[in-house]
Parts: sequence; C-alpha cells; structure tokens
Amino acid sequence: MHYDVIIIGAGAAGLMCGAVAGQNGRRVLIIDHADKPGEKIRISGGGRCNFTNIHSGPKNFISENPHFCKSALSRFTPQDFIDLVNKYGISWHEKKLGQLFCDGRSQEIINMLTAECDKVSNDLWLGTSVLDVRKGDDNFVVTTERQSITSARLVVACGGASIPKMGATRFGYKLAEQFGLEVIETRPALVPLTFTDDLKQPLKALSGVSVSARVSYGSTSFDEDLLFTHRGLSGPSILQISSYWREGDPITVNLLPPIDVLEALKTARTKTPRQNIKTWISKQLPQRLSDYICRDVKKERLADMSDKELINIALQINNWFVKPAGTEGFRTAEVTLGGVSTQALSSKTMEARQVPGLYFIGEVVDVTGHLGGHNFQWAWASGYVAGLAV
Repeated sequence: MHYDVIIIGAGAAGLMCGAVAGQNGRRVLIIDHADKPGEKIRISGGGRCNFTNIHSGPKNFISENPHFCKSALSRFTPQDFIDLVNKYGISWHEKKLGQLFCDGRSQEIINMLTAECDKVSNDLWLGTSVLDVRKGDDNFVVTTERQSITSARLVVACGGASIPKMGATRFGYKLAEQFGLEVIETRPALVPLTFTDDLKQPLKALSGVSVSARVSYGSTSFDEDLLFTHRGLSGPSILQISSYWREGDPITVNLLPPIDVLEALKTARTKTPRQNIKTWISKQLPQRLSDYICRDVKKERLADMSDKELINIALQINNWFVKPAGTEGFRTAEVTLGGVSTQALSSKTMEARQVPGLYFIGEVVDVTGHLGGHNFQWAWASGYVAGLAV
C-alpha cells in the first residue's frame, strides 16, 4: 500500500499533522502501537486536558536553540486552537496563569482531533507496532506488524520517554539516529524531586503540606505552589524548576516570598515582644511546617531571641537551600527534555535538512515547554506546520 504521508504516533502532534495534511489533499496513514489515540491527552490536566495556554510563546520553552520554536508558534497560536475547540462546542475555562482546561473530560479533545482526521479520510492503525523503517530512492518503506507500506513523506510524532507505563519508548530517537540526526541528551522534565536519606526522614512528617513558594535554580525562578511528599518535593513550582535543575546542585526555596521574614520578625519583636515565635510563624505557614522550622528553637518569646536566632529562622523560611537526591525519573515525568536536535530540522517545516521527506514533531524534538499547556501548544503548532509542508 502507498500513502502520500505516513505519521508514526497518534498523539497530539500526530493527529494535528494528519488532519492538516488531509485538508491539503494528502492521503495519510497514522500508526500507533497503543490501542487508543491520544493517551497523553486523556490523562492530562487531571482528566480535563490543559490544552493550551493563552500566554504561550517562545519564552515558555527550553531548547539548545531557543529561537527554533518561534516560527511554528507564530503560525499556529493558542487562539487558533481555541477557535477549533469552540467550533466543536467544547466548553472550557481559564485557570490561573492563562491555563485553559475543558469543563468536561479530556476525551472531548481527542474526539475533536480524530473527527478532524476522519473528515479528511485519514487511515488510523492502532495497536500496530512499527518494526522497521528504510528509505529507498523515492519512498520510505515502513514495515509494521500488519504489512509493509510506502510513502513519499514520513512524520515521526511518537513522543519522548516520559511515562513508559503509557507506552512511551525511545523509538523516535533511535529513528533519528538511524538517519544520522543528532539527539540532544534526554532527561525527565516537569518531574518531582526526591530527598536524600538525610532529609527524607526528618521531613517525612510534612508529607501533604502545600504552600505558595518561590523556587529558584541559578537565575531561574518560579512562584507557584509547592507540595511536600513522602519522597521529596512536588507541586507546580518544583515541576517547573526540575526542567532546569542539574543533578548534584542545590535549589533555593522561599516558603514565604511576599514577606521579608527577618525584617518582619524584628518589627514583631519590637511591637509585640511577648509574642511566641511559634505563634508568629504558624500565622504565616501551615502548622506542621511551622513546627518543623521551630524544632530546635529553645526560646519562646520574641523578646528573648537574638538577631542571630532570628536570622536562622528567617533563612529557613526565605532562603532554604535544598540539595535534591534526584528526580522520580521518566516514570512520573510529564515530558522529556532534549530530543532530536533542532539544528537538524527546518523551523518552518520540521523537515530533516539532510533527509528530504523526513519530519519530526512534538515531544520527540528538543523543544520542551513549561508546565501549564505549553507542551500541547508546541504539539499543535509543530504538527500544523509539518501538516502544511508534507
């Protein structure tokens, strides 16, 4: 069988690419080893799919070439996807920081994308593994469990290595290397951080405590919620910083970013000297966290505490240095950092420069978005521009 375009991967990027290519009159086959399309779409946003972010732009992406994503993102914007969602009558709402979610279930987005593919008669082979890919003089030969098929253009949209229990593999990276493309080192991103054994036991009592915090690594900071877990730290601020953090380095956590705690404590010592230090802290932070911070405090009244003792308390709150042991790995990572080098691809079409007819889109590429709908916007945008080009 011969197709104009074969797409490996029926996720967000692959389905978008297939729909757009079909609208341009291409005969398209989408192949996926999963039994259902869009599995990452289904589980995203707690089952409500954080399908885009109204503020999504190049500043929200990490890549060895930070300019690469600009072309695709400018040609298919968050509003373009919102228009498609509205066309299908899918109700949605905005949460904080421009994040858009379905009012209903994520399945609505999957149904919309598959409907777009059905309208243009895309063929969809699910539960079908690709066994081999070769390039002849004019066509790619793709061997699957069903049969071998050929196409003039091949799009790799099979995602990264994150969440292997959902079927994620390194197939896309291996295929890139097979055709001589560089693959940037891959790491788990948007992933919880784990404590060392020295920290894990004393902080175990804080599991489940959540605060609004500022988490910093180098010059990068995020002000969002932080969650203590039985293994370490999670929550949006930690997931965000995990994409920048390198193993062996510390991060800095400000548990009370709106307040200069040292100045506030000195003021309180002057105005309410009889106030208990534990009482003051428990008014600012959850009780369990307050108890932990005051675990070694010997004096109760603010009036009895020296500047040095107040500084020690303030540092624990405003400038807590934490050296994580590592991350929870690809098992729980939302996305993969790194991937097919953007130097090997055209930013306008996503085509491999040295392999005409071969395209890479979505998570498999070295473009990783921040938390909050940005990675889906990259999937839509990269799928769109490739769909126009194939």
